[in-house]
Amino acid sequence: MMLARSESMVAGVEYDRLEPVERGAAKAFLAAHPPGAGTPLAVVIPAYNEAPTVAEVIAEIPSSAAGLQTEVIVVVDGAKDATVARATEAGALVCDVPINRGQGAALRLGYWLARARGAEVIATIDADGQYDANEIARVVEPIRDGQADFVSGSRRLGNELTTDVIRHAGVIVFGALISVLVRHRVTDPACGLRAMRSEVTAAVKLEQPQYQASELMISAALHGYRLSEVPTTMRDRGIHATATKKGGNFGYGLRFARAAVHTWRRDRTAARKPLRSEKIQNS
Repeated sequence: MMLARSESMVAGVEYDRLEPVERGAAKAFLAAHPPGAGTPLAVVIPAYNEAPTVAEVIAEIPSSAAGLQTEVIVVVDGAKDATVARATEAGALVCDVPINRGQGAALRLGYWLARARGAEVIATIDADGQYDANEIARVVEPIRDGQADFVSGSRRLGNELTTDVIRHAGVIVFGALISVLVRHRVTDPACGLRAMRSEVTAAVKLEQPQYQASELMISAALHGYRLSEVPTTMRDRGIHATATKKGGNFGYGLRFARAAVHTWRRDRTAARKPLRSEKIQNS
């Protein structure tokens, strides 16, 4: 199935939709990498002080996935180390934001840049090397085949090589919570390896600065987009990876739950509209 050109591509590059701190970085990015000149698949990587691992992650990303040519967009979120240099040397398109705001904010900007570049599908992967970039095709295929609009990887359906028992239990608990909220079985609500039609990122409301995984999944489901999960691998953090930026397990769980419930309350009355993907298939 050939994907139609995304209707959510930024027309005229409306910088006023961005936060003031992002505008200069976005303008510099699009001056170097012009709007509309991108590939069908954009892989967005948020990065904050990930100099030890970001180049290796970029090198693992295939030049095409599920038959779609890829480009890598790294949004560096106020890093104080050599993340910008390492990502640029590795061949990524880099947007350097001067202030650290959180992974959710970095991803939100990355989605905007990918749409501006004309991406039809957007995938994400973390910069710390915990996910296998060769599995990007696995999350993109259901979208390419018209079977889903948002696809998340799942360590519970695939392989979990991490050793944190508390985090493992949290995945099960919060997967059950989100399954109830969206009335769709979710086994892994916090996987950083995912893919979606680019229009999804424009249609849903994204405001979480850090704990954005649950917000994106819940909002997409409540707006009527078709969710799916595929088996993926979650590696243990390597010896060169920087420490997690999300704090201890208890605090992380509390903030994750708060973001999930807030998103559900905010979006639960969203009316289901005919999906753009359905219009394309029926035309």
